[in-house]
Amino acid sequence: MIAVVIFDLDNTLTDFMRMKESAVDAAVDAMIDAGLMLPAQTIKDRIYDVYDKKGIEFQGVFDDVLNQLLGEVNHKVLAAGVVAYRRAREAALVLYPHVRVTLFELIKRGLRLAVITDAPRKEGWLRLCYLQLHHMFEKVLTFEDTGERKPSPVPFKTVLEHFAVQPQQAMMVGDWPERDISGAAQLGIITVFARYGDRAGVTESGAKYEIDDIIELVKIVDNHNSKK
Repeated sequence: MIAVVIFDLDNTLTDFMRMKESAVDAAVDAMIDAGLMLPAQTIKDRIYDVYDKKGIEFQGVFDDVLNQLLGEVNHKVLAAGVVAYRRAREAALVLYPHVRVTLFELIKRGLRLAVITDAPRKEGWLRLCYLQLHHMFEKVLTFEDTGERKPSPVPFKTVLEHFAVQPQQAMMVGDWPERDISGAAQLGIITVFARYGDRAGVTESGAKYEIDDIIELVKIVDNHNSKK
């Protein structure tokens, strides 16, 4: 009997990469308008190079890029980029289709919901609050809560212990096979690959189930629990 459903956050509940790309594009345009007279692609390449080296959540990315390109931080250019980034991020941060109705249906069936994300604690909670999902999850575990990133078993074990359930009573839904799927599977948690969030062209996820729409989870849970 599945009692707990655990979700990854980025690219599983919300299209994080689309949001990031939209926000970066807006920031680059704003920085050029503020006086950064360089080709947009050159600036974007530097931004993503910093993200590759320091992580996609690195908050000082524009400072680093301006130091690289200008030898200093021009605060007019920086401020223009930050404001444009934040505005575009808020506009582009949306749920995948059918997320909300799926979560409601699972809750109606008596399931308890959790999130395991590698995002920093503040950023993870900001996204959940902005999307108005923060009241729907009984447990939200971020990187800073354990100091361990998926596929480490520590975050998964922490959630199982919180709910006092066995691995076979839990289901993990995520878009990243090497982290979400393998991390959960090594403990015996039932795994679901969110193919709709995949940007890497995964052909073999290793998950027990694969879904193209999150609402398919409801039928999977119903079928699984009806057999018990």
